[in-house]
Amino acid sequence: MNKRQFRTIFNKIKRKINFRSGLNFRRKRYRVRGERVRYYGIWAVELFAVVLLAFFITKGFGMRVVCSSEAMEESIHENATTWVNRVIYHIKSPQKGDVIAFLPGGNANAGYNIKRVVGVPGDKIKIENGRLYINDKMVEVRSLNDERIQEAGRAANEITLGKDEYFVLGDNINNSEDSRYETVGNIKKSDIYGKVWFVPSLHGFGFVD
Repeated sequence: MNKRQFRTIFNKIKRKINFRSGLNFRRKRYRVRGERVRYYGIWAVELFAVVLLAFFITKGFGMRVVCSSEAMEESIHENATTWVNRVIYHIKSPQKGDVIAFLPGGNANAGYNIKRVVGVPGDKIKIENGRLYINDKMVEVRSLNDERIQEAGRAANEITLGKDEYFVLGDNINNSEDSRYETVGNIKKSDIYGKVWFVPSLHGFGFVD
């Protein structure tokens, strides 16, 4: 018996064994490979979902803005890093008392400012005798040592806020460049970057009130 005849007989025996036993090594190999493909496919989808979620959280709630002045002392210290919520104002409008990050005058070359909203669209703003009046009613403002407002600026004359305009002041009222001055003026909603909600810096760590 030569090698060719032996190989022919061996293959016939192998086919009979596979047929009788129901074994099919090729199908098993394909099934194992298919399971691996599904496993790695699910793993890749889950990884992509986690990365996408992290990106959304970072972009939506964790964008950083540095408070570059002492205008918000003691609420936010100078040079403190803050986190900004950029999603909230796509859902609702800024409210009185919100601390916001914005571009003064919409100037993209300027750094972001951080101030507190005291006036919203339609409000009438006036500062007289060191006091803030909104719609002819005196309003207490946050200030270091309960100081009166020393400079009324453009608010010495009554200002009526237009549609999508906001009036902002710094908590350190007498060391703040804010809506009282022409360099900042009324803030348009389109120039608001987002709501400042958290300070991750060691000095002043915590939620922004």
